[in-house]
Amino acid sequence: MKTTAVTQRLAGLGGAKWEVHLRAKEMVRQGADIVEMTIGEPDVPTPDIMADTAIAAMKAGRTTYSDGRGEAGLLAALAEHYSASTGRVFETNQFLCFPGTQTSLYAVMMGVAEAGDEVLIGDPMYATYEGVVRASGAEMVPVPLRPEHGFRIQAADIAARITDKTRAILLTTPHNPTGSILTVEDIDAIGELALKHDLWIISDEVYDQLVFDGAEFVSPLSRSAYADRVIAVSSISKSHAAPGFRSGWCVGPAAFTEALLPLSETMLFGNQPFIADMTEMAVREGSPVAEGMRNRYAARAAKLYDRLTQETDLTVHQPQAGMFAMINVACTGLDGQAYAEHLLENGGVAVMPGTSFGTTMADWVRVALTIDDASFETAIERIVSHATSLQKDVA
Repeated sequence: MKTTAVTQRLAGLGGAKWEVHLRAKEMVRQGADIVEMTIGEPDVPTPDIMADTAIAAMKAGRTTYSDGRGEAGLLAALAEHYSASTGRVFETNQFLCFPGTQTSLYAVMMGVAEAGDEVLIGDPMYATYEGVVRASGAEMVPVPLRPEHGFRIQAADIAARITDKTRAILLTTPHNPTGSILTVEDIDAIGELALKHDLWIISDEVYDQLVFDGAEFVSPLSRSAYADRVIAVSSISKSHAAPGFRSGWCVGPAAFTEALLPLSETMLFGNQPFIADMTEMAVREGSPVAEGMRNRYAARAAKLYDRLTQETDLTVHQPQAGMFAMINVACTGLDGQAYAEHLLENGGVAVMPGTSFGTTMADWVRVALTIDDASFETAIERIVSHATSLQKDVA
């Protein structure tokens, strides 16, 4: 059986990254008492008002074919939202609607990179980024994110890896898995590199409404000096607790979205009108659940930091946003992969090894902040007990 080059480029990606998660799921299925902190999903259901809006739209006949770019009402809502949030004027022809951030990112990458090109991405990174880049035919070039810089990608580290093959820099702010947020100074320094080397900046901003108190999110879209080089992707999956509805978009220069429109139309030819109507309402009205989520996630992250810092030698990186926290486990004498396996088998808690997100986090694990408070408290107790046991073994 013959398959295409793209299937070969993607072969082997993904499976091993989820080994601990899949093993935990099987253990739970067999009756084991496991607290699962691997995958992050909103800890509340999709708000009733959103589901009701989608149902009403379906009953009203909004189940026909869609506009290839997206439904007019949603495009208008997005243009108004981004104009208000960035201080720049956005028009409807600067947007394309897709089923979620993932599809948006895939289409954008196909529009900026191809075989022979390179795309720079901070390491650690969201698990699908390598596959998205490889699918385009380009090569991913990881840029280490350093703890001493709060895991914020640095312009100097990017500059050291730019070649004549570089076409784009993929940013995630707020960042998954570390929860860091790029400062305006970080972004402007990266923007100067984009101008100097004729590069695209792709900004994944899906966590922009889950920013904790005391932190501030700035989109590269708001920086007019290099705005014509910025493409952002986002969705309602995290902000509105609606991941299953698969509703997202990209926004960028009109010339880019016009060029990308035929690709979008060959893939999807628009999003579902009834979901577009729901998304329009969500964008216009704001999220009724985002504030509660970010407050809960921030409180859980703070509790994790306090307990583990006071009672163990584990090191917790405090996130500024998002759904996750990172723990350095080097003090146990195990790397992240071995620690995650040992914690699952002996501590009854499932976490993700840091190497699931890149090469620089070998001594780290990621924990989801999205489980309920009682389960989160149980997980902390088990992690503390497990760490104490391991530290005795190391001693």
